[in-house]
Amino acid sequence: MQQEPDQIVLGDVTITRVEEFYGSVEMTPAQFFPDSSGGSWDEHRGWLAPDFWNPGTDECHAAVQSWLLRSEGRTILVDTGVGNHKDRPYSPIWSRLDTDYLDHLAAAGVRPEDVDVVVNTHLHVDHVGWNTRLDGRAWVPTFPNATYLMTRRDFEFWDPAGEHRSVLGRGNQNVFEDSVAPVHEAGLTHLWEGSYRIDANLRLDLAPGHTPGSSVLVLDSGGDRALFVGDLLHSPLQIVEPDVNSCFCEDPAESRATRHELLGRAAEDRALVFPAHFGGQGAAEVERTGSKFSIKQWAPFSRIS
Repeated sequence: MQQEPDQIVLGDVTITRVEEFYGSVEMTPAQFFPDSSGGSWDEHRGWLAPDFWNPGTDECHAAVQSWLLRSEGRTILVDTGVGNHKDRPYSPIWSRLDTDYLDHLAAAGVRPEDVDVVVNTHLHVDHVGWNTRLDGRAWVPTFPNATYLMTRRDFEFWDPAGEHRSVLGRGNQNVFEDSVAPVHEAGLTHLWEGSYRIDANLRLDLAPGHTPGSSVLVLDSGGDRALFVGDLLHSPLQIVEPDVNSCFCEDPAESRATRHELLGRAAEDRALVFPAHFGGQGAAEVERTGSKFSIKQWAPFSRIS
């Protein structure tokens, strides 16, 4: 595995970290992870603090970032963060941001028109925001030459016309209208079901629970393996306590089962696990410890904090 700052190579795939946000998400562990106990956080304080938890304020910290993959000559962006200038009345921490995300993408050598594929692991507010940008008073695709890959399950669940009820209440309000519908109406989406092969190195599989259509991107190339798991994990605590869900999981039982299955696969295959929101070094190799798991080593990314 070759290494450069903020970039690693697995097999024939180059992976670069593109940051949008890192800091407090203004939630305590008890709020964010109601299944967890305070004792668990204290027990693992040595590596949860300060990257993932500030014990002084009792606030969880998280990153919002994209994973930029270059594979078989194509540029693939996994999740697109929150986006700028978006009205989020029920998610005020993400409302009307003005970040340097596109500058960070440019620093990685990528212009919006260079992106060939956008993968939305699911359609939450903090995973689809840069799907679009504001042009005058209209939301237009940020990546005009890309195919946007979304699961049909999530597309139909979050479409307001379906009137599905979510554990978020109105927390995802406006997201479909300003970040999903415009790229669909532009003819840029591909709604997949079951699994979807991007190329010889990359495959998408359903991984439901967090949302009905949550997905995982599987990398298998040159003997190296990785799983890009979206919101299967919000905190490393969920590696050592895999039954702990976040408060945002639509189907708690299914979310736990999916987490156990994917962490088990990662441990068996020695696959790096790339969650969407880990600060610190961003990704980790896990190993099985009885019915639970532990962190074997962190990925060789530079630490953000």
